[in-house]
Amino acid sequence: MNDTEIRSFRIDVPQADLDDLARRLGHTRWPDEEPGAGWNNGIPLGYSKELAEYWRSSYDWRIHEARLNALPQFRSMIDGHDLHFLHVRSAQPDALPIVLTHGWPGSIVEFLDVIGPLTDPVAHGGDARDAFHVVVPTIPGFGISGPAVGWSTSRVAVAWAELMRRLGYSRYTAHGGDTGAMISRELGLVDPGHLVALHLTYIPSAKVSAETADFSDLAEQRSVENLYRFQHELGAYAMLQATRPQTLSYALTDSPVGQLAWIVERFKDWTDSKDTPEDAVDRDAMLTNVMIYWLNGTAGSSARYYKSGNEGWGEPEPPSPVPTAIAVLPYDIGSPVRRVAEQNHEIVRWTEYERGGHFAAMEEPDLVVADLRESFRPYRR
Repeated sequence: MNDTEIRSFRIDVPQADLDDLARRLGHTRWPDEEPGAGWNNGIPLGYSKELAEYWRSSYDWRIHEARLNALPQFRSMIDGHDLHFLHVRSAQPDALPIVLTHGWPGSIVEFLDVIGPLTDPVAHGGDARDAFHVVVPTIPGFGISGPAVGWSTSRVAVAWAELMRRLGYSRYTAHGGDTGAMISRELGLVDPGHLVALHLTYIPSAKVSAETADFSDLAEQRSVENLYRFQHELGAYAMLQATRPQTLSYALTDSPVGQLAWIVERFKDWTDSKDTPEDAVDRDAMLTNVMIYWLNGTAGSSARYYKSGNEGWGEPEPPSPVPTAIAVLPYDIGSPVRRVAEQNHEIVRWTEYERGGHFAAMEEPDLVVADLRESFRPYRR
């Protein structure tokens, strides 16, 4: 196999793997529960049982596998890893290339509802001049790219630069949230001559504490509150993944309900939801996202990114030379503050929305598409 070859790819999960999943779900050993705790102790038992039974008996992987296979998928060996990616070219020849990068615990499923409007804006009520060629890679160690060892966000950024070069794009844009935002930002550091603009929904270092906040500013109040909640309630998952990802991986790789609960709790905590995650995201889309982790056995390798990056948590990133647009969604776990972000970013657009959360393109695809179109218009030829 040529090291630079780009090969067509289709997902084809063996039926034996789906049968094994159904068997495991049907033989789950359930824990007890403190009465009346709701979501306070984690994902509730009753909801977990109902969701697991739906997954076992009603959810149809083949429908979602076919939807993914309807999009052009490829693999290419980059830096020793057989990288998986979607590449959907627009019919508009002068479309602007964009690379969309998911985070944890997300996947390419995050972007399925924005690919059509971005590549074919006219068919979705937009202007042909806003068309994009869309590239959606799967991070090594996540999902369809498969398990990987020794990867970090900076190494992924170098791989993305090579991927875009290999696809023939000499100038392009990038978007990401969560880990995808960190990778996209790093891409601007390693390939600033070709990455012409960035769009982010997350800047991990652009927060304020109670000691540094201007409490007359509502956005800074929210940043302090969210930081406190993350440190004292929501951040345990991150500490575990940053310190003992291997120990965690045994449970999540062996138990589909364990993998389900670990991911679905994030969808409840980080989205614009009230009673269940389905208030914010489609149930089948959420389960397809879980399936991509389960079927590819990437619970442990995706968690290792937390360990490889934990020494730099909260530290200011190196200054970015790339024009950067920020979309702030109110129910995301990160609440960036503009005056902090401006210290090491070239902020060209800052928009604060009234709805949406961490999985922006899944929760609010129309909002994300509109913001990408508006943000990147100045960078088209």
